Amino acid sequence: MRRVVIFLYLAIFCVSAKADIVLPNVFAHHMVLQRDQPVSVFGSADVGEDVVVEFDGQRKSTRANADGYWKIELKAMKANSVGQTLRIRGKNEIRLNDVLVGEVWLCSGQSNMEYPMRKIAKEKAPLKGEFPQHAVAEANNAQIRIFLVRRKFLAKPDGRYEGWSVAQDSALRQFSAPAYFFGKKLQEELGVPVGIISSAVSGSRIEPWLSESALQASPYFKDKKVDGDPGKFYHSMIEPLAPYTIKGFVWYQGETNVFLKETVEYAYKLNALITEWRDAWHNPKMPFYFTQLAPFHYSLDEKGEVRMARTVLPEFREAQDLILQIPYTARIITTDLADNVHDIHPNYKWEIGRRHALKALKYAYKKDIPADGPEFRKVTYQGKKALVHFSGAGDGLQAVDGKPLTGFEVAGIDDKYYPADAVIRNATIVLESANVPQIQQVRFAWDEAAQPNLVNGTGLPAAPFRTNNPNKNLKLK
Repeated sequence: MRRVVIFLYLAIFCVSAKADIVLPNVFAHHMVLQRDQPVSVFGSADVGEDVVVEFDGQRKSTRANADGYWKIELKAMKANSVGQTLRIRGKNEIRLNDVLVGEVWLCSGQSNMEYPMRKIAKEKAPLKGEFPQHAVAEANNAQIRIFLVRRKFLAKPDGRYEGWSVAQDSALRQFSAPAYFFGKKLQEELGVPVGIISSAVSGSRIEPWLSESALQASPYFKDKKVDGDPGKFYHSMIEPLAPYTIKGFVWYQGETNVFLKETVEYAYKLNALITEWRDAWHNPKMPFYFTQLAPFHYSLDEKGEVRMARTVLPEFREAQDLILQIPYTARIITTDLADNVHDIHPNYKWEIGRRHALKALKYAYKKDIPADGPEFRKVTYQGKKALVHFSGAGDGLQAVDGKPLTGFEVAGIDDKYYPADAVIRNATIVLESANVPQIQQVRFAWDEAAQPNLVNGTGLPAAPFRTNNPNKNLKLK
């Protein structure tokens, strides 16, 4: 399938009567090239045409193959915040100006990733934390560059090379808010240029973001018909970006699949997506960070009538977490980032971006910083009490609002759950309930609208869990 796409892509490239060198639209003035990795520069030309690429003191040459495709790899470069010119010569010459070297990430998903910066200025002040309402007006950092992938933007190179922009003014107003705040935090902490590519579509299921062949390659979906337009956005909005050299991926999607009441099958789909994307970039170690979905009343339709159980969202999150068994993945928790559980587009996009940046700084850039909230480790039982042990306690567990802990439920042999009294003891929570004399099971934040107050010393929220997870031993591969 990929070979067919390349042929079609190159056919579009080569419509020029002059058979000029043509670059994909992802190459443009003001772009950022990835530091500390060999950098791919690629495009089309006449069959057998000699192509020369010059940048940062390097001069590399190659010849277009029988399909008119060519690719050159520049040697790994250090970060450079001074704009340079990337020069590509063949029968014609292309000069791309103000090119920086730094960190490049691809952010993708559905509407909560697509959510544009212009909406931030129209939001009401949140109930907690800072509110960067004037972030667009105040943006003046030329070291942050952005590239917005529209649905048909990559299909046919336009030769204008204007896809990249400095993150400010009208370009920033249209750009993904989570992606921008992710890049902003990275740039502030790393002190190098940062380029962010946003490729997201509102309302999209996961299936369009990976190919049908990738799904069929998964033993879980072999011989199963998968609907949802597999490949629709992958072939037009992801695959043409490869092999433009990037550091990793940030993913914010799943709401549409929750409406379909998916759980474990979603984990298999996301696993197939991660594998295909990493394969497209020929790098099995590329970081992939995803967003655990925020509280929302999925169970109620527009008329307030019940359409699914209130536990579908927690079960979906549980399935999302199966992805964490794949190396170089991480996820953020967002149970505290929704002021209105009837709004599927919660605010706090700035905090979502920041939390993803913390994951990248800790795991991709090896910074010694706190990036993880409390995670369920194990439970032990002592008489009438259950002791829940956490990792990621940091400087200690606490209630973010100073009130009694919320969100804990316990059940006995009858599997009926009741709210539990919870007391903090170092990195352990001690649970007890007058309704359950012999606790057998524990669950936390196990409701679609749950917004528990348990955090660690850095204010990062605890992850939802249940001790009787039926898929805890499931292996995706």
